[in-house]
Amino acid sequence: MKKNYKNKGYLSVLVMGVFFLLLAGCGSKEEQALLTTPYEQTEFLMGTYVTLRVYDEGKEGVLEEAFARVEELADKVTVNEPGSEIDKVNQAAGEEAVELSDDVYPLIETAAEYSEVSNGGFDYTVGPITDLWRIGFDDARKPDQSEIDAMLPLVDYSKVELDAENQSIFLTQPGMALDLGAIAKGYIADEIKVLFEEAEVTTAIIDLGGNVVVLGGSPTRQGEAWNIGIQDPMSERGETVGKTKQKDRSIVTSGIYERYLEVDGEIYHHLMNPETGYPFDNEIAGVSIISERSIDGDALSTVVFGLGLEDGLEYVNNREDIEAVFITKDKEVYTSEGLMDNFELTNEDYTWMNK
Repeated sequence: MKKNYKNKGYLSVLVMGVFFLLLAGCGSKEEQALLTTPYEQTEFLMGTYVTLRVYDEGKEGVLEEAFARVEELADKVTVNEPGSEIDKVNQAAGEEAVELSDDVYPLIETAAEYSEVSNGGFDYTVGPITDLWRIGFDDARKPDQSEIDAMLPLVDYSKVELDAENQSIFLTQPGMALDLGAIAKGYIADEIKVLFEEAEVTTAIIDLGGNVVVLGGSPTRQGEAWNIGIQDPMSERGETVGKTKQKDRSIVTSGIYERYLEVDGEIYHHLMNPETGYPFDNEIAGVSIISERSIDGDALSTVVFGLGLEDGLEYVNNREDIEAVFITKDKEVYTSEGLMDNFELTNEDYTWMNK
């Protein structure tokens, strides 16, 4: 049964980077086991740069284990990756159910839940449409309307059969295809956080190409909240519009200017509307979701982007577990109610409209 998005908490998607501003300070005795210069490692995985920073002294070895975990999970959930579990699901569409591993089935369950509570605004079966456009790849193109019309009937989360007992999934029509790009990196970021916590890491930054999780508080500010910059969606990675203080939180941004296709002077971004087969068309340039779990922020950044500014703000304000920053194409900034006293505009080119 479909549910109204206002009644319950909620492609291929790109999430833009979050820039961290660390302020100098003195640590107490308890924090002296933390490093002001972290153990840090960066690798190119899942088509983006993954950076992990650990501030606990003597915990450098956990980085290798964490990157191995990222690769393990990415190999299982990447679309069009021969041998991945999601590729097996898509290849078996209309033919048979596919059993999934303990790593992948919880991700599928969450993707199905968000597809339902958003009434398809987020739809994890959008694969046939994203595969037509291929935005972000060298062969990206604008499909003909006839191609889009042919694929739209295959985008329907209600045509997926899940079997929790057997951890299996069945795409009931040939040609159906999952695309977990709007949620997979958030899931992986949460799994790395779990790995860190099991290794007794207390303070860390997990950045999966913009899906950012801060574990603990800033080691340079006596464990207080990090100052986190919100990405300017119209500028290079690291340029910000403002900042907010957060601790033990995920920050995920969806925007239109990092991955797009230009055809005859018109820009088509990668955030696809499952109902039309075209990119969402509204006033939003970028939206950042602050949440406890990164998988929620990942999915919700797409959901509220698709809702537009007014409905998106209403949705976020009706939930107590998330906050959001909306940035419009006209360089206006809107924040959810919970950020009214926890956001500072730092970019003079923008105007904070609901302050």
